[in-house]
Amino acid sequence: MKKTLGMMIAELRKEKGMTQLELAEKMGVTDKAVSKWERDLSCPDINSLPNLAEILGVTVDELMQIKREAENPKQSPKEIVQTVLKAVPLAMGVAVVVLSVLDELPIQSGFIMLGIGMFCAGLALMNEKK
Repeated sequence: MKKTLGMMIAELRKEKGMTQLELAEKMGVTDKAVSKWERDLSCPDINSLPNLAEILGVTVDELMQIKREAENPKQSPKEIVQTVLKAVPLAMGVAVVVLSVLDELPIQSGFIMLGIGMFCAGLALMNEKK
C-alpha cells in the first residue's frame, strides 16, 4: 500500500525524534499546520517541499514516493501471457457483438472468433490451475 504524504511526514518526523512543534518551528509554520499535513487535511506548500525533505533527511522524490521505472518490478513473461489469454476472449466477444449489430460479420467468421476466445479462456483456466 502506498503511503499518503501525511503518513510519510509523520513517520519521518517520528524517526527523527521530532515533535510536531519542533518540525513546525523549523519549517516556519504552526504545529496545527503540521498536524493537518499529517492527517492529510492539507499539504505543505510546494515551494517548501525541498526544505521539508532536507529537515526530514530525505530527497523530495523519496518524500513524494516517486520511484523510477527501473525500480518497479516488471511482469514476468508468464504473467503477461496469462493477461493476454484473459483479454483475448473479451476482445473476441466484444468484436462479435459489435460486428453482428452492424451486420458486418459473416456467421463462419463469428464462430471462428468465438472459438479463438474460448480456446484462450480455456488455456488461461488451465494455467491458473497449475
